[in-house]
Amino acid sequence: MVAPTRSILRSVLTTTLVLGIAFQGRPALAQGAGVSLIRDTEIEEILQSDAAPLYSSAGLDSKSIHILLIGSKDLNAFAGPGTMAVYTGLILESKNANQLQGVMAHEIGHLAGGHSARSGDMTTAGMKPFLLTMGLGVLAALAGNTEAGAVLAGNASFFGTLGALGYSREQESRADQAGLTYLESAGLSGKGLVDFFDNFRYQEVFEEARRYPYFRSHPLSSDRIEALRVRAEKLQRYDLPLDPKQEAAHAIMKAKLQGFINPTIAVVKCADKDQDYPTRYACAIAQYQLKEPDKALKLVDALLVDQPDNPYLWELKGQILFEFGRAAEAEVPQRKSVMLKPEAPLLRVNLGQTLIALPSDAKIDEGIAELKKSLTQDEENSAAWRLLAEAYDHRGLAGLARYATAEYNFQEGDKRQALIFAMRARDMLAKGSPEWRRAIDIVLASNPDKGTLRDVTNDGPKKPS
Repeated sequence: MVAPTRSILRSVLTTTLVLGIAFQGRPALAQGAGVSLIRDTEIEEILQSDAAPLYSSAGLDSKSIHILLIGSKDLNAFAGPGTMAVYTGLILESKNANQLQGVMAHEIGHLAGGHSARSGDMTTAGMKPFLLTMGLGVLAALAGNTEAGAVLAGNASFFGTLGALGYSREQESRADQAGLTYLESAGLSGKGLVDFFDNFRYQEVFEEARRYPYFRSHPLSSDRIEALRVRAEKLQRYDLPLDPKQEAAHAIMKAKLQGFINPTIAVVKCADKDQDYPTRYACAIAQYQLKEPDKALKLVDALLVDQPDNPYLWELKGQILFEFGRAAEAEVPQRKSVMLKPEAPLLRVNLGQTLIALPSDAKIDEGIAELKKSLTQDEENSAAWRLLAEAYDHRGLAGLARYATAEYNFQEGDKRQALIFAMRARDMLAKGSPEWRRAIDIVLASNPDKGTLRDVTNDGPKKPS
């Protein structure tokens, strides 16, 4: 049963933060300036791993907090009810995993303290408009206009509402101290948080318009940094060495983002000898982004010799093949990625996308099955619903195609279109089938007028799909 009301934040999250079907299997970045929202299984997994011990220390349920990955060169992060957002610029500027965890701990301090939720001015003037603006930006991008999405999400209104999320100096100090407590309790050093802020101490002397967005909403001061350092140095784990496993994952995440965001920079290192894995990974991605698929595939194959059970390398290989018109060849690596990581719905969507692109009814049917399975893991993935609608249409299943289109629009938050397609689906689906019932749910949850309400209760005959 579709819930009749949903929070603005939940509506934003249901878009799945994917900017276009073609980008489903890799970090989805809008081209050009501005910001975009990203889904990438590997990066999400690393960020969740970094944040998990901090959530636990703060007494927060990790399942109730969504990490939003925002593609932007800006150094920024913010927290709001049920969500924490991390910008790619922040990840790339962090020197190590401990610094990134330090910033996360600080943001979790705001979450646990309810700062944004309890500040009346911020909630009324900032949080709601911000979420609406973010949602509109995502919807524009999902409609296929990634430039419009980037511009809308990056316009003055967007950053103006981010400014409204600014914290008082007292809240900042409390979040600093809470962050240190969470880091210590999680068995982590607070040095990264101190070092990160110290690296950007110079921002204090800039006029506000010239500061990084993060330091406009989180004002720095030398006194604040020194107060943070004094307490951090007294903690038992301050001089704890960096965790090699976490640092390796952090290096991979930065390399992946560098390859996608700054391919011309990443590709320069391809000529170096004795490269480490992150550098080679970034080179492969960079060649792919620079439209050199053969060079990219050669680099990926070399990486697979060393790491044959890495699902993300198989995912990358399949995506390169698919995007350069070699869908038949993409099937095997996409299957391999799903076999190695069956619990990752985005990888399953990649495979489904590839299968429904093949000239075979049997493959399309299998692709439908994969997409449906992905939706049992992530039912709000609008990109999967859109692909499913396409696949049903290929198979001549008009009722199911309209039902999937209704789901697609509903997950995007476009209730008007969701209602229209749900009504069409209702008239074409077998009465009483799960899809028929779900179509009725969508109609009832999409603010129908009185005439539609009367019509939806009509028990006339329904055609099987």
